[in-house]
Amino acid sequence: MHGYLSLLLHAHLPFVRHPEHDRFLEETWLFEAITESYIPLLQMFEGWRRDKVPARLTLTLSPTLCSMLRDRLLQARYQRHLDALIELAGKEIHRTTWEPAFHKLANEYHQRLNSVRTYYLAQGGDLVGAFSRHQELGQIELITTSATHALLPLLAAHPPSLRAQLLLARDHYAECFGKAPDGIWLPECAYVPELEPALAEAGFRWFILDAHGLMHARPRPLYLNFAPVVTEHGLAAFGRDVESAKQVWSRQEGYPGDSRYRDFYRDIGYDLDLDYVNPYLAAPGHRNFTGLKYHRITGGTAEKEIYEREAALKAADEHASHFLRARVAQVENLAGALDRPPLIVAPYDAELFGHWWYEGPQFLDLFARKACFDQTVFSLITPGDYLARHPTNQLAQPAASSWGDGGYWNVWLNEANAWIYPHLQVAQQRMTELVEKYSVTHKPVTPALSPYEGEREKVSLGSMQHERTEGKAARVQPNLIQRALQQAGRELLLAQASDWPFIMQTGTSPEYARKRVEEHLLRFTQLYEQLQSREVDETALARIEAQDNIFTDLNYTYWA
Repeated sequence: MHGYLSLLLHAHLPFVRHPEHDRFLEETWLFEAITESYIPLLQMFEGWRRDKVPARLTLTLSPTLCSMLRDRLLQARYQRHLDALIELAGKEIHRTTWEPAFHKLANEYHQRLNSVRTYYLAQGGDLVGAFSRHQELGQIELITTSATHALLPLLAAHPPSLRAQLLLARDHYAECFGKAPDGIWLPECAYVPELEPALAEAGFRWFILDAHGLMHARPRPLYLNFAPVVTEHGLAAFGRDVESAKQVWSRQEGYPGDSRYRDFYRDIGYDLDLDYVNPYLAAPGHRNFTGLKYHRITGGTAEKEIYEREAALKAADEHASHFLRARVAQVENLAGALDRPPLIVAPYDAELFGHWWYEGPQFLDLFARKACFDQTVFSLITPGDYLARHPTNQLAQPAASSWGDGGYWNVWLNEANAWIYPHLQVAQQRMTELVEKYSVTHKPVTPALSPYEGEREKVSLGSMQHERTEGKAARVQPNLIQRALQQAGRELLLAQASDWPFIMQTGTSPEYARKRVEEHLLRFTQLYEQLQSREVDETALARIEAQDNIFTDLNYTYWA
């Protein structure tokens, strides 16, 4: 082999869980990703195991995503969502009887959704466990990201908040996967040197930078972006490859824009009569995507032609072959110029494959199989594999950078969202003030898992069950101070998520994003004031513990 290719998929969604509502539109972000991206990826790994494909890739599973995937309420709601889609696809089979092209697609959707349901139930709803098993089999390397995907450079001025985001991410990974993580995906690839002491303290060995973060390192890297550098804190920094990124991401040159692929925006949730689709909408009366789409991209006009699955799969095969040839040529060119095997690092959002680019999982699968069996120029490895093979690397200091538009933080800090940060700065200082005020040692505290009694709702998921109760406040457990400190930490973490300023900037759901930031900051402030006065409202605390239930054993002393 002349070199290496490291594919890295970053799977992350913000923590969205609303037990106070029977249905909630933004919860479908998770449901769509499970159906269209996460289960297709797991089925791809199963195919590799079955066919003995020696492929390796790296996958980030963010703590917020893992928490939602493991949550019994969301598991049950996902099954309800999936059952409804299967019913809708069945109705579509009948509705399209006299339209052969649509009828064929309706049948394909019905079969696909049933396959997803069968897989999900076979796992008992435990997709985190399924990913963990593929790591144990050696097919993937799982890494983490910061606790709530906060943009870490914007926390660097308050080191306790930076430490909490990273140490809690480490703890959560160990809880999910039984060991400490080696690598971390810096949210949005956002890096400044001030992150390194906390990264080293948390025990991380490596991270990913955007290309210019490594290219502008001091001294200039001898191997450019095709080998990692090691920082003064002993951390390996890998740089994203520009060429392979452009072939997938670029709107003009990227594969997903091919006219044969399925159009994301033409969906029966918008195309068909509202009365017909209304029972299957996340928020009845408000149109949303169902995932049942009958048109291909076609071109830049409003007129779209019918999607042809066979043609789309042929395009995926062609693009996988083209991507393979491009990587072979790239590695051969680099190997002739470098005195060590070059490494190409190709990171992408996991949700691109399947959700945004419907044929993306097929592209990945075909590429991995071709890479393993049709060439001998490079091998598929992970960054951790590379360090095991090449432990000695150049010492250098990477530059401040991100993979956001403009290369720095302007997506997350601009006129649309700058109002967040003064409030966060106050809350961060107050969290440290609270922890130091009480000077208590963290002890595991179990929140009230069900803070209500009265009317009871029970939903099943195969052999699993989730119970939710509503009504008057029930008796809660002692240790109110510790519980309140933990919940204050949860609310601060959730307010720090980079997702909210990103959504405000892009305008996809700005009202919801603003509301989430305001609600978490308000809850934090209420807890702060109660802890200052030593008068904790136990009923109110139990209510928000049940709603924002992430990081059950949160260690608040990290903010000291």
